[in-house]
Amino acid sequence: MTKSKFAGVADTLFIPLEARIYVSKRFPDFFYDSKSLELEQYIPDRRIERQATEYQHFASVCRYHKLDSAVKAFLERHPHGNVICLGAGLETAYWRIGNGDAHFYEMDLPEVIEVREKVLGHGENETLIPGDLYDLTWSDGIDKKLPSLIVVSGVFQYFENEKTYELVRKLKTVFPNEAELLFDATTSKGLLYTNRFVKKMGNSSAMMFGYVDRPEEFTSATGTTLISVTGFFDDALRQLGRRLAFSTRIMMRGGELLKAVKILHLKLD
Repeated sequence: MTKSKFAGVADTLFIPLEARIYVSKRFPDFFYDSKSLELEQYIPDRRIERQATEYQHFASVCRYHKLDSAVKAFLERHPHGNVICLGAGLETAYWRIGNGDAHFYEMDLPEVIEVREKVLGHGENETLIPGDLYDLTWSDGIDKKLPSLIVVSGVFQYFENEKTYELVRKLKTVFPNEAELLFDATTSKGLLYTNRFVKKMGNSSAMMFGYVDRPEEFTSATGTTLISVTGFFDDALRQLGRRLAFSTRIMMRGGELLKAVKILHLKLD
């Protein structure tokens, strides 16, 4: 495999990958992603690694840390259930979770799935699904009688809220049996900071629009039930403390205080 392996990979897919590599190398006791580390030598341009701050890397990784914990808890309750990742990109949770009994599905646009297959391949109990997020025919091959956890990481921010509400309402009808939705969200003010970072990384065409200021507004608009809302950074602050840069700790504490970023866990009923 050479650096050409990543030909055609969008810059936005490298941002979370670089974050997972950064934290895995420096704080493996907090978060370790061996699959992402395998890919490091093939990344053609390390601009993101050079320009992103420690806080910006952790903003991605703390999200994964929380999502992984929630997926593992779901699989403890439903060891043979479905874990469905929408907008999978180069996400490597399948290898971090390490569950050989559940059914993992990775869905994204056809061109992204093509690159994912080339770069990451897929596991024995992992299925790659090319499709359009808003055309739910991508779900046709999934056994909907099984309990399902739908994970959406770093995706809803790219769409206007009404479009996301519409999708979630459709998911309710397609997954009627013990289905849950897990996703990360940013407040409207938090998006201002996030969009500045995306521009800094050279992705001015990938601006974000979707936000959640009040979780109860989201559940009301989608007819869902809120299971939990958690912040991103409490685990990192508690476990790493002064090992983090002072500026990183300040940003994390501010994010927690303002609830600028959060993980929402909903029941689709």
